[in-house]
Amino acid sequence: MEEANRELKRPWDTCREVPVIEDEHTPWKLLKLLKIIALFAVAIIVFGLAICSKASFLLLITLSHEESKTLQAEQKPLTLLCIGCSLIAPAVLLMLKSFWKACYKSSKLPRKSSAALVLFFEFLVSVGLAVLTIVAMPHLDIVTNVTILNSVAVLSAFLQAVAQCTAKRMNIFLLPSIMASVVMVVGYCLFVVLYILKDPTDVKTAIWVGLAVGGSILVSFNWWENYFRVICVNSKSNILKNLFEDLTKSQNMLHIMSSLLRIVVTACVLGAYVPLAKMDWDIVTSIPSRETRIVVIIIGVQLISSALCQWFALAACKMHAVRRCFIVPLYLASLAVMVLFIVPVILDYQDHQLILNTTENINFTRYCVDAVIVRNQSLSGNLFPHLVLDVAQTLCFLDLSNTANIGLLTGAAASWWIGLVLATIHIWFFKIYRIQKTQDLFGRRLYEGAFIEQSLLLNTRFNIRTRKSRKKQNKEDATPALIYLCATMWHETYEEMMNIMISIFRLDQYRPKTEPKFNDFTFEAHIYFDDAFENAKGNQDRDLNTYAKDLVQIITEVYGIFTNLDKTFFGVQQQIPEQSIIETPYGARLVVEMPHGNNIVAHFKDKQKIRNKKRWSQVMYLYYLLGFKLMTKYHRRWKMGEKETDLRTNIKREKHNTYLLALDGDTDFQPAAVMLLIDRLKMYPRVGAACGRIHPTGSGPAVWFQKFEYAVSHWLQKTAEHVFGSVLCSPGCFSLFRAEALMDDNVMKKYSTTSTEPSQYIQYDQGEDRWLCTLLLKQGWRVEYNAASDAYTNAPQDFKELYNQRKRWGPSTMANVIDLLGSTNLVSKKNPSMSKPFMFYQLFAMISAILAPATICLMVAGSLSFILDIPSAAALVIAVIPPAIYLGLCFKLKADTQIIIAAVLSIMYAFLMMVVTMSIIASMVKEQTILTPSSIFIMIMSIIYIVTALLHPQELPLLFYGLLYIICIPSAYLLLTIYSMVNMNSVSWGTRETKPTAEAATTAAAIQQTKSQKAKNTFKRLCSQMKCCKKSNQRVEDEQLTRRQEIPEPMQLEPQPQNSIVDDSPQNEEEEETSFYTPVQCWKAELESLSNDIQLQVDSLKEDEERFWKELIEKYLEPLQNDKEKQEKTKNELQDLRNKINFSFFFLNALWLVAAFVFQVFKVFQIQFDIVDLNLNKTGKQFQIEPMSLMFILGFAISVFLQFIGMLYHRIMTLIHYVAFLETEPKQQKSARTESDSMSNADSSSRSNSVTDMSNISQEESELYLSDGWSTEDDSLEDSVDETQET
Repeated sequence: MEEANRELKRPWDTCREVPVIEDEHTPWKLLKLLKIIALFAVAIIVFGLAICSKASFLLLITLSHEESKTLQAEQKPLTLLCIGCSLIAPAVLLMLKSFWKACYKSSKLPRKSSAALVLFFEFLVSVGLAVLTIVAMPHLDIVTNVTILNSVAVLSAFLQAVAQCTAKRMNIFLLPSIMASVVMVVGYCLFVVLYILKDPTDVKTAIWVGLAVGGSILVSFNWWENYFRVICVNSKSNILKNLFEDLTKSQNMLHIMSSLLRIVVTACVLGAYVPLAKMDWDIVTSIPSRETRIVVIIIGVQLISSALCQWFALAACKMHAVRRCFIVPLYLASLAVMVLFIVPVILDYQDHQLILNTTENINFTRYCVDAVIVRNQSLSGNLFPHLVLDVAQTLCFLDLSNTANIGLLTGAAASWWIGLVLATIHIWFFKIYRIQKTQDLFGRRLYEGAFIEQSLLLNTRFNIRTRKSRKKQNKEDATPALIYLCATMWHETYEEMMNIMISIFRLDQYRPKTEPKFNDFTFEAHIYFDDAFENAKGNQDRDLNTYAKDLVQIITEVYGIFTNLDKTFFGVQQQIPEQSIIETPYGARLVVEMPHGNNIVAHFKDKQKIRNKKRWSQVMYLYYLLGFKLMTKYHRRWKMGEKETDLRTNIKREKHNTYLLALDGDTDFQPAAVMLLIDRLKMYPRVGAACGRIHPTGSGPAVWFQKFEYAVSHWLQKTAEHVFGSVLCSPGCFSLFRAEALMDDNVMKKYSTTSTEPSQYIQYDQGEDRWLCTLLLKQGWRVEYNAASDAYTNAPQDFKELYNQRKRWGPSTMANVIDLLGSTNLVSKKNPSMSKPFMFYQLFAMISAILAPATICLMVAGSLSFILDIPSAAALVIAVIPPAIYLGLCFKLKADTQIIIAAVLSIMYAFLMMVVTMSIIASMVKEQTILTPSSIFIMIMSIIYIVTALLHPQELPLLFYGLLYIICIPSAYLLLTIYSMVNMNSVSWGTRETKPTAEAATTAAAIQQTKSQKAKNTFKRLCSQMKCCKKSNQRVEDEQLTRRQEIPEPMQLEPQPQNSIVDDSPQNEEEEETSFYTPVQCWKAELESLSNDIQLQVDSLKEDEERFWKELIEKYLEPLQNDKEKQEKTKNELQDLRNKINFSFFFLNALWLVAAFVFQVFKVFQIQFDIVDLNLNKTGKQFQIEPMSLMFILGFAISVFLQFIGMLYHRIMTLIHYVAFLETEPKQQKSARTESDSMSNADSSSRSNSVTDMSNISQEESELYLSDGWSTEDDSLEDSVDETQET
């Protein structure tokens, strides 16, 4: 059979109609250019900010020097105060962040032993840091001050060696740690010798040197936790492990206490040193403005550059550019600062020699006496020469004319810098995941502004890397994730089903199961086809309907396309291998193995056997994939005697590592989009779901409106939810769910609840995706949004379908948000992402949505008042009349009539909005001012949308649909709201609905038979199954067509078993006999008749799976009885609920309108502003605004501002993630693409090359690799060394 399949069946039929299967939307070349620009920019920014931070801090130290002339001696307390601020600023930021997390997320009080240990080391570090920077460094030279901060790595190098020895795992990084410790001790010795030998009798100098050495050693305790963690992990002591566990769980409280201690200790040292140095604090308030301005600018630059440097360095690590953008810039920062300070001094020294115009060789000591010490203290003129001379002043203490002193100074500086490099050399081989948590990159949340580059390098996580540990880690990372693609279908068109099938086959090509190159995940695709059967003509049998047949035909077509992508001209395979068709308790199942080994399973549901509609399809795959396939195997192992504790661990791991990708039947996506969603769930264990950017497709005004609406909601609303809290709805058309979250308490079980109450019909059935996310949020799981994960789905293209879709979404959204708001205390306590401030933000959004009709009426009233120049109160009355009439008509007319009226009113409102918009623009031009409420609103919203679109360059063309969106605002937020609220009692789907044909229509009594009636008709059904079709001995196409048109005669024969496999081999004429088919064999013949290239094999379910489906249907998915009395009762209850909600809803809107009307008629509390022109000159006119309107505008402005800030932050995070995604591209796939490109260019005129070109499907996208550990680096040191060539 396989050899027959390989042969070209129809050599005359090699021309094909191939749909577009490559990625049309993602500009990969532009993205790669963006990656290069982003990495280069980050490297320059990290380098520049590190220089600014260190240079500004050393300037403060220099200005505090006792011989500095820029500031007089009595003004030194100001610079010392600024140094203290630089020391405590990071602690203040850490305390605020930890306080926020302790209040709104998680917090645990530490044990006394843990608190004492942390506070002890923090006290040592705080004392050492304050003594080093405030007391000692102002008395040292600039070269020593630049490099002595590198010596803070001395204890880190020692602890690295201790940690590796404690773990009894010697590796190549032990030698650099030992060498770093030795080199730094040599640097200390050279430093002491340099200063002590200068004047052995100078006690003060000896004190400063001792304080500098002691302070730097105490500061080196700052990163003790980094190595204590390694020691505890590798220790057998339970005391150490319990201590480390407590330190981890109580981080927030410990950070608050340690930050407070840092602030107190620094303040005490600073407060005590100033009087001891015979300085007065009172001078701080009387320093001249110019000196104050100089110091304030320096400390401002230092604080801002330190914070930004830490953030961009973190971004560099997350972008997988540790070497290029993190290590190298920070290594070079100290050297660059040294050059920045020393070169101006050298140039000034040379200028001094030229000014003297003498042939005598003037040494540095003479330069200090003549030019530096005796200079004028006046700050008149340029400040830079004074700062240069202040820097030179610090060097004048040393006799740099002596070569030995220069050698000692250079040796100490070089020793400390080399020691820092050796102590942090392990970072060059630091393994980073695709997206990495900050806590996994750095040991402490605190950065040190005084020595930013040293703190960032030494704070990087230290891990012991040995071959044994690497093998263990590789074994853990080798467990692939399992992804189930779950698509629900109903009445999708041929083109829509083609989109999703191409996407699934594209993923099969991206991650093949046969001969896989990567082991990060495997997947299965499951399609759940609702209402896939119809009554056969002339009998009561059930046949697949046209939609289900189209799906099979599409699978066959797409299979052929992807199978022949890399085939030669006459090697094209036209017939696909045999696939399986199975009769199931819910209908039928088609199992297709894709060209690269992954399976597609199409589940055809018969609504007479199993409950239909989308939510029940989801319940069906939740219990099948997670309940049966995941849990049953562990139950069998438990029955065989395995330990329950081991099984629990394995179950938890598999549940955590199993994902469900929910899809609609028309979703089009790329493999990269799936990988980006996997990243979020892989790296953050409490993320229960993640959704991508949904792009509506189609044509027409309705689709154009939706394109801009979707863009705005994703750009601003979803990003704000992601940043400030959690996304409330992960759409079912493209979302990745974690199995562990779905199987949590009160999620999957509650999701399978049958609606019985009126409110449940609205919340459960009208917006099932949002309700599932509500259950996840209430259980403590987080839902995230990834803007780089693009998916495309068809949107309603006509006005009626759009209104019917939003009729479902509107009430269900309101019901779910109110459900969350009603449980604010419980949700905030259980879910760290859902803080009370975020819930307040959602409350304001809900109030705005409820008052949207009244707000639109006020906007229309303002427009009428502006155009017709009538009083505001009269305009408000006129504006309220049309929606009030429409509201009344909606309670009386049919839904279709309501939509027709809404369409007419929408056109009228659109013309009004267009006239108003043009009138406002004309008014701005005529009055030469934009400072009116309408003008300001239009300008601000336009700027926000334009800037937001510019930050989404790929979606910039959507701005052209913004005008349509603006003129449709009354239709979307007034008429549509009225329609959805009035018709909330109608729980029909409203979209993709088709009327059944006359032959297929059956009475309710015939469909909903009782079990006794079904038993009585068993024999009749069996006989009818024997008559369904018959198969001749020869498979000739014309005979098949003739046979399909014939009606077989009934014959009294023994029926074959339902799951028997029919032999398709030809028989001799003497042995020829006629065979009769069971339903599954009828379906087999019918599907094979659709295409000459498909062959099906009848298969059967295993006994345990057959039993599972029967039990599942009986418990959860049995078709609902068509009880007219119950339906009438439900209908009345829904109407009562609709009336109650509508009364409250529109009553609130009426109150808002009445209040506005009263304010306008009686002119109560009106606020008046003078109108000014563009030159801010008063025009003599005034505009008035009511307090209610002002309050609402301010609230709206704050909400939009928060969304805009959230969008900016989210765009940066998306860029970091995307660059990291591009950085993890494997070399294997790069070479594969190169070979494929060279093949496609070899002979452009041949058919084979045109097919080969198609093998580059999304090559630039599919080459992007994601391993289970999210790192493409080999863990071996040899491969890591090879990677250094990249830098």
